[in-house]
Amino acid sequence: MRIDDQLHIDTPEGARLTLSLAGPLPRALAYSTDLAIRGLALAVIAIPLMLFGRGGMGLYMVLLFLMEWFYPVLFEALWQGRTPGKRMMGLAVVHGNGAPLGFNGSLVRNLLRTADLFPIFYLTGFVVMLITPRAQRLGDLAADTLVIHTPPARAARPRQDGDGEVPDWPLSRDDQLILLAFSDRGAGLSTQRQEELAALAYPELAPAAAREKLQRVARHVLGGA
Repeated sequence: MRIDDQLHIDTPEGARLTLSLAGPLPRALAYSTDLAIRGLALAVIAIPLMLFGRGGMGLYMVLLFLMEWFYPVLFEALWQGRTPGKRMMGLAVVHGNGAPLGFNGSLVRNLLRTADLFPIFYLTGFVVMLITPRAQRLGDLAADTLVIHTPPARAARPRQDGDGEVPDWPLSRDDQLILLAFSDRGAGLSTQRQEELAALAYPELAPAAAREKLQRVARHVLGGA
């Protein structure tokens, strides 16, 4: 039975990303946590709405619909692929190539959640996760997304102290992958090699300044801004 696994992605630039895939158990715990949060929020909202009779009930049904369908979409799109439950479990959703999750990807994977629920208690999603090589449910297959463990050591790296810097160009997914690879592999490269790579991005700067600037931009992409 699959619990967790690792996925290695070789980017076109020759960098290798290692992602730790999340199995059914941590994903189920994250979903249960989110379900409890939604249930508690709806219970609190229901109390004052009961005072407004049918109008309050109608508004409650609208909120129930929005909470059920868009709670995960908004959190995943705006919170680096994480809902509160996933954050508590150290999980995140990313695209199949390791790039950060976008709104469209989150929308597709969550709209197909009903198919994964069939016939009861996520049975279809559970079976599909067990037989697919990257532990994907139907929604993940349609959106080409993965649920991974987020590395806990990122925030603790002493060499990454300081603020991130917003890039001065629109980042493509390939750019994001390169920056992630630079951050992951930079510790194993000599300072001279890091400066050579940084000079490709900022040829107008001195090598040391280019390296520092690229490190700040990489921290921004990793959520350090």
